[in-house]
Amino acid sequence: MTRTPPSSRQTRKASAAQAARSGIPTPALIVGGILIVLALLIGIATYLTIEERNALSRPIEGVQQFPGLDRSHVQGVVQYPQTPPAGGQHNERWQNCGIYDQPIINEHAVHSLEHGAVWITYQPELDAASVEKLRSLVTGREYTLLSPYPGLPSPIVATAWGLQLQLTDANDPRLPLFIRKYQQGPQTPEPGAVCYSGVGQPIAR
Repeated sequence: MTRTPPSSRQTRKASAAQAARSGIPTPALIVGGILIVLALLIGIATYLTIEERNALSRPIEGVQQFPGLDRSHVQGVVQYPQTPPAGGQHNERWQNCGIYDQPIINEHAVHSLEHGAVWITYQPELDAASVEKLRSLVTGREYTLLSPYPGLPSPIVATAWGLQLQLTDANDPRLPLFIRKYQQGPQTPEPGAVCYSGVGQPIAR
């Protein structure tokens, strides 16, 4: 008697059964695994985005506020009540954003704050590892200034217009949060104003 050849459906079933017995994943299992991984990645990315937004919406512990600062342009030296200044009268030319290894002029830096820059200052005697950490936080970031500053009240001070955070450790998690929150943040008097074509030659950006 002549045997009827197996149908294509039967062939596929037999192949799938053989693959299952041999431990070889079928195309359906591969596609399903890929979809599960993609769903997990999307879920993680969504969670991290929500957490980032929540963190930025909350007040940062230790930040001092200085409201109602004068924004007028003046010539000469200004006597600021904060060290470093967190805003106030300033020179008509702003400091070019970037990394400096020497102190910069207050009046130019304050103008950069008005444009939305975050100014990270540190005591000149701060250890090299901490300085390198600070540089890593601002390298490649627009609207950031980093410079040594003699006479600081703490080893590190982060400043935005009308806002200031004193720190003792370059690895303090509040520092990168401060940068992300206030770099061109809601406190900026002149959002979108440039932080280049001003004064100063940073050693890196």
